[in-house]
Amino acid sequence: MVNFLTRRLIYALAVLLGVNLLTFVLFFTVNTPDDMARLAIGGKRVTDLAIEDWKAQHGYDKPLVWNEAEHSLVARATRTIFWEHSMRMFVLDFGSADSGRDIGHEIGNRIGKSIALQLPVLLLTIFVSVVFALGLVFFRGTYLDFWGIVLCVVMLSISALFYIIAGQWLFSKVLRLLPVSGYDDGWALTKFLILPIIISTISRLGADARLYRAMFLEEMTRDYVRTARAKGLTEQAVLFRHVLRNSMIPIITNTFTLFPILFLGSLVFESFFGIPGLGSYTIDAISSQDFAIVRTMVFLGTVLYVLGYILADVAYTLADPRVRLT
Repeated sequence: MVNFLTRRLIYALAVLLGVNLLTFVLFFTVNTPDDMARLAIGGKRVTDLAIEDWKAQHGYDKPLVWNEAEHSLVARATRTIFWEHSMRMFVLDFGSADSGRDIGHEIGNRIGKSIALQLPVLLLTIFVSVVFALGLVFFRGTYLDFWGIVLCVVMLSISALFYIIAGQWLFSKVLRLLPVSGYDDGWALTKFLILPIIISTISRLGADARLYRAMFLEEMTRDYVRTARAKGLTEQAVLFRHVLRNSMIPIITNTFTLFPILFLGSLVFESFFGIPGLGSYTIDAISSQDFAIVRTMVFLGTVLYVLGYILADVAYTLADPRVRLT
């Protein structure tokens, strides 16, 4: 296990370095610091002095990757835009946004709000999708199975925006049960989270349930299922005690692919429901063209994806003892 984790961490570091380098090239070759200064100042006819002042205030007045003005090799490599705005993120030093606010402080204030929304959505989606898929498999070949598949295809064919608008109209405008959007602290937050949690779960149900149904049906053809039936086990026992347990690896994989959303939030749902989490923070940064925040969110997303897959590999050994991390 230790050797496996060591190798995976080395691979993860290589992936992070590659993504970080690619992100830096995209941001600072397509959009130069002078272009960023013009966008931040506002207007195309800004003076060169104003551009240089803005670059000096935000740390963009240094060379990109190599500083010939310094004497030592260390200073030539570190006193650059690449080191100060990209490599420092590896020690969670995100610096300041182009608007001047500390990015690390904003992330600390907003990450809890994203988790408060996405953690119930993640747990509820897994439970409802698995139960619904098991129900379809239990009634396979019947009209319930057929119309259940049709419902899944219809649900996954509809955009999440439709669910959001329809849900806000039905529950807030017509039934007046829940607020359209907003955010509050403490237990008062619950009334603002119920609607986005329900809508987000429904919007993911079709795709996840159809995927899990296909996996369960494949497991139903295995030899151990025929053996369990030959021993006299009921269909419920076969499904829940054998098929479900042996399908845990793909369920774990699908679950941990959503790991970054748990912390970074959902851009669409947080924006529509007025939740000040990291998703809406990213949308606001894109709208205002604050590239420092966008680079940070890309880096954090990469870290969480890599961490999610490492945790999934470890979880495989808990779900299936036959899996050995060698």
